[in-house]
Amino acid sequence: MASFNTEDASETDMVKRETEYTEIKEQMYQDKLAHLKKQLQQLEEGTLPEYIKKRKKIDQQYKERIRVNEIWREFELDVVEREYIKEKKASVKDFEEKKIELKKNLIEELEDKKKNIESERNSMDLTGGFLLSDSMEMKPVTTRKLRRRPNDPMPLPEKRRKQNPAQLNLFLDDDDIMDDLRIINKVSGKPVSKKVTPHPSPIEPIIAEAKIDDGRLYYDKRWFHRNQPVFVESKDMGKFTGVITTVGSQEIWIRKIPDNCKMRISVGQLEKGQIFLRRR
Repeated sequence: MASFNTEDASETDMVKRETEYTEIKEQMYQDKLAHLKKQLQQLEEGTLPEYIKKRKKIDQQYKERIRVNEIWREFELDVVEREYIKEKKASVKDFEEKKIELKKNLIEELEDKKKNIESERNSMDLTGGFLLSDSMEMKPVTTRKLRRRPNDPMPLPEKRRKQNPAQLNLFLDDDDIMDDLRIINKVSGKPVSKKVTPHPSPIEPIIAEAKIDDGRLYYDKRWFHRNQPVFVESKDMGKFTGVITTVGSQEIWIRKIPDNCKMRISVGQLEKGQIFLRRR
């Protein structure tokens, strides 16, 4: 009977302990659940400490990134602005240089045309003067001479203007000279003694063929055009590289690469070998 009572007491203690353990476990669950609900409510309200801490860190990273982006934006804008100003200045400078170059080239072309016209005019005047002189010698104008009074001084003999032989050599060949001499001697009654040989002016030999055609230069069996890089060699200026900027009617203009100075080269200088031109 005593053992039976002991067993019942042990059983009762075990049930009681299990009940207490279950109650404690339930209480812990309820506490955790209540704590989680409280954290969820704080999170929704924005008052959860952990949320506030992490959000503050994210905000700092965001602000730092915005600051770096603003700095980079200002830097890029400054670079673009400087490049724009630089390109604008270069464009204005190039425009002004091209205007000056165009004006200079046009002035030079007009000066060359003016010289050619004056040279043609002088040639026409010299040729016309020679033909007029010949006609006057062939057909002299008869003038009526008045009787000299006793007290009048003796008249001075009229001096005829002599023709310059250099003018004849410039504008007449040998056949024309002989024909004119035959006519003059026929009028004066004097026979032609011998053929007149004019004294030719010294002519420098042509070293290389050079000419300008259709805005291009033909030299040393090659064609050269505007904006073409070349190599120039001269006894006076040595060797240098440059670029053809202008092709005129009887000359070309070359801009030196080292100092951007411009140099005028005529077709005659290339023909006589005073200046040599090569492609680069």
